[in-house]
Amino acid sequence: MSVTIKDVAREVGVAPSTVSRTLQDHPSISKGTKEKVRKAMEKLGYVPNAAAQNLAKKYANTIGVVFPVLSSTDRKSNPFYLEAITAMNQEAGKQDVTISIASGETQEELLENVQLMYKQKRVDGFILLYIRKDDPVLNYLVEYNIPYTVIGQPYRYNNGTSSVDNDNQLLGRTAAQYLIDKGHEKILFVTNYEKENVFQERFYGYEKSMEENGLAPFPYAVLKKPEDYAAFEDVLREVQPTACIAIDDMFALRVIQLCNLYGYQVPDDVSVISFNNSIFTSLIHPYITSIDIHTEELGKVAVQQFLLQLKDQQALKQKVLIPHTLIERETVLDRRK
Repeated sequence: MSVTIKDVAREVGVAPSTVSRTLQDHPSISKGTKEKVRKAMEKLGYVPNAAAQNLAKKYANTIGVVFPVLSSTDRKSNPFYLEAITAMNQEAGKQDVTISIASGETQEELLENVQLMYKQKRVDGFILLYIRKDDPVLNYLVEYNIPYTVIGQPYRYNNGTSSVDNDNQLLGRTAAQYLIDKGHEKILFVTNYEKENVFQERFYGYEKSMEENGLAPFPYAVLKKPEDYAAFEDVLREVQPTACIAIDDMFALRVIQLCNLYGYQVPDDVSVISFNNSIFTSLIHPYITSIDIHTEELGKVAVQQFLLQLKDQQALKQKVLIPHTLIERETVLDRRK
C-alpha cells in the first residue's frame, strides 16, 4: 500500500496538518520540523499526490494545451502541432511551469477532458491550438471565466480573448500576389478543410488579391474524401490553373502527387505554393515554395501571453500578430520568362 501523510506524521510524531504544511514549505513550520518530516518522507518512500497538493495551492503551475478533434490521418500527422507543442514545452520550462495535453476523438470527449482537467485543478487554464465555430470548449472556458489564450482568431469573444496569430488574410494575399507577380492569372486555392477560421481568412485574402489585380478568383477546391481526389482531375481540366495555393505543406505534397497522377508536371504545368514552411517542404523534389508562419514563435508567445493573463486577470487581452516570411524554392514557375 502507498505511504500516506498520516504515516509520515505518525513516524515523526506530529499532526498530519504539519506534514501538509511542510509540503507547501509554509513559514509557520520550523526549519527543524521540516527537516524531520522530509527525512521521514525519504525513509518511508512517501510520494506527494500532485493533484491533492494543487487543491491547496493557488496555482497548479501547469498549462493545458487543447488539440483539435482531428478528422483525417493527414491532419493528425500535421507537423504544425508537434512544432507548436515543442516550442510551448521549451518556453514553459523557462517559466517554471509544465504542459499537459487535452485531446479527444470527438468534440464531446474533448470537452469532457478539458472540464475534468480544470475541475481537478490539474491545470491553471488552457491554450487552444485551433479555432472553430460554436466551439463548446471555448464556450465552457468563457462561461466559467477560466484563463485561456488562443492560437488564432476566434469567431466569438474576440474582444475578450488573449490571442496569438498570423495575419491569415495577409498570408492569402501574399501567396496570391507572389504568383501573380510571376505571371500567373489562373490560380486555384486547394484545401482539405474549410470550416476553420484559418482557411477562411487565407481564402478571403486570395480572393481580394485576385480582384485587386483584375483577375477572377475561382471557388476553392476541397479534397477530403477519395471521391474528391478522383474529381480533382475534372477540376484541373475545367479550370486549367497555372498555379495552386495549398492550405499547408503536407497537403501541398498531396496536390503535387495528384497533379502528377493526372499528367501535369510541377512546376512546368502547374505551380504550387503553400503555408507553414515545415519539414515537408524539402522531403522530395521539387522542394516546395512556402510561407513560413514561424510556428515556434507562435507557441512561445502563446505561453507568455497565457501566463501574463493568469497572473493579472485585469490585464488587457492582447492580440499578438507574428510576421511571416516567404521562402522561395522550386515549385513556382516564373511565366514571365
